[in-house]
Amino acid sequence: MGNYFVTGAAGFIASRVAEFLIKDGHTVVGVDNMNDAYDVRMKEYRLRKLQAISGFTFHKLDISEKSVIEQFKNDRFEAVINLAARAGVRASVSNPWIYFESNVTGTLNMLELCRQTGTKKFLLASTSSIYGADPPYPTPETASSDAPLQPYAASKKGAEALAHAYHYLHDIDVSVVRYFTVYGPAGRPDLALFRFTQWISEGRPVQVYGDGEQSRGFTYLDDIVRGTIQALNPLGYEIINLGGHEVITINNLIALVEDVVGKKAVVEYGPAVQADMRSNWADVRKAGDMLGWEPQVGLHEGVERLYKWYLDERDWAKDVLTP
Repeated sequence: MGNYFVTGAAGFIASRVAEFLIKDGHTVVGVDNMNDAYDVRMKEYRLRKLQAISGFTFHKLDISEKSVIEQFKNDRFEAVINLAARAGVRASVSNPWIYFESNVTGTLNMLELCRQTGTKKFLLASTSSIYGADPPYPTPETASSDAPLQPYAASKKGAEALAHAYHYLHDIDVSVVRYFTVYGPAGRPDLALFRFTQWISEGRPVQVYGDGEQSRGFTYLDDIVRGTIQALNPLGYEIINLGGHEVITINNLIALVEDVVGKKAVVEYGPAVQADMRSNWADVRKAGDMLGWEPQVGLHEGVERLYKWYLDERDWAKDVLTP
């Protein structure tokens, strides 16, 4: 069994990756700086769950600090799974510097950790936002990623380039997984499905940017986690789309949540956001061919699971900030 280094361990996807690895008999060293990019109560909740599991060790650290390398340079890891990131397209427009610190400098430090510890596998979480304004749909990995629309996507493009350089120079096996829209229990409260579930459940207005006819491809958390772990196999250097297979407009997504929650939404439409992509829809054939991956949880079932989690945690989840 292996020992894995997981960054952003209190994050939405990373915390579940750590859980899956430990259930498979591995040990996990997790790091997270517990920043306030969104309501920190979500991160604290996920971290408490992990710390209750034998085989998980946590360090509150910021991967953008070079000192992280020194702290672990004598350790041995099967892989460094770099899921720590400043995420979100809109916030990156107002503060691009912090995105580059976490997503570019942080990735550089984790690649250096691989080099200095002799870790042969590096996995980088990237984003569908990298494909820009007008990609083909469904979008394959071969689509251009040379015209990102926001600093967030640009920072991920930089991280991918660094990962390729370290693969070339130091023979580190690299998997870049480009996540499309991920949802599920304990999800990010700045994303649509958590917000819609909370707002409709509590009778609050549902804020929509634009006309609601923009669309997103959604994939359930556990499906994403399985694909991420499958991408830890030796691949050389590969970029692989994960998620985004089930496409729905925002207006229809609201109707789906209304059906699951059993309440009507009060929808308020506002101006569209220039940084947002109009649509995303992943071509995931490469993930199927190379990893043997395919999604298993349909959108309606996944939203039902999210809503059940919300009801179980409603005492505090109803007050989580949804900017």
